[in-house]
Amino acid sequence: MGGQVVRTGNENQRRRLRPPGKGILELAYYVFCGLILLFLIAPLFIVIPISFSPTQFLEFPPRTLSLQWYRNYFSSVEWVTGTINSLQVAVMTSLLSTALGITAALALTRHRFKGGNLIHSFLISPMITPVIIVAIAIYFFMSRLHLVGSVYALALAHTVLAIPVVVVTVSAALQGFDRTLERAALSLGANPFQTFFKVTFPIIRPGVISGALFAFITSFDEVVIAIFVATYRSLTLPKHMWAALRQEIDPTIAAVSTLLVTVTIFLLLTIAFLQRRAARLVGTAESGK
Repeated sequence: MGGQVVRTGNENQRRRLRPPGKGILELAYYVFCGLILLFLIAPLFIVIPISFSPTQFLEFPPRTLSLQWYRNYFSSVEWVTGTINSLQVAVMTSLLSTALGITAALALTRHRFKGGNLIHSFLISPMITPVIIVAIAIYFFMSRLHLVGSVYALALAHTVLAIPVVVVTVSAALQGFDRTLERAALSLGANPFQTFFKVTFPIIRPGVISGALFAFITSFDEVVIAIFVATYRSLTLPKHMWAALRQEIDPTIAAVSTLLVTVTIFLLLTIAFLQRRAARLVGTAESGK
């Protein structure tokens, strides 16, 4: 009873100390954030119904529902080939950028050396540089090597855009890592490679997987570099969507967009789950000190 009285008294005191206009400001803040969120997701409420349109043109709202454009997508050689190429490029990009990104993140967070900030800025520069500039530079570089049109060249080009995402994600995971665990493993006779794979990597694994998924999304949705580097042999799904919009208005694009949104949402939810798990692991490691 005494604890309840004290708790009630503290709550009443907090209410009295609360500024009179703070509740209105909080409500306005939440309404403003809700309107921004609604503005961002509003196109989905148009694209998704259009993908079920039975007509031969884009119609909103559709009079009836039909799966013909989804059937058209899965039965089209061009759409399926573009999807397979995009998956291949995205997987290669994810693997390569993750390996390079982990190495760079470890070097930048574990060692203090002259020029480290400059190198870090250089690694994340593709995130702030206009993609069209990066695409032009990559095109001229690949054309000199006669690699334009190759799936592997496209994966290397996408790796340039994906490495900064991996570096930022893995660096954030390493910032909360307790290095005394590594020192303990080294003092017990483990070599640096054993220490990394048996001590460091299991703890930062959620951050690494999040970086790999972000790299996959970055590559799978990229279209500007694909326009410059990809040809009909290495046609990706985003480039085929862009070409279809230029040549004709095909409702199949709405069906493909709906599938891409569904996959992207699933991957983002997976990343959010992994980030929460990483934060939980860091908190457990800190509480066990």
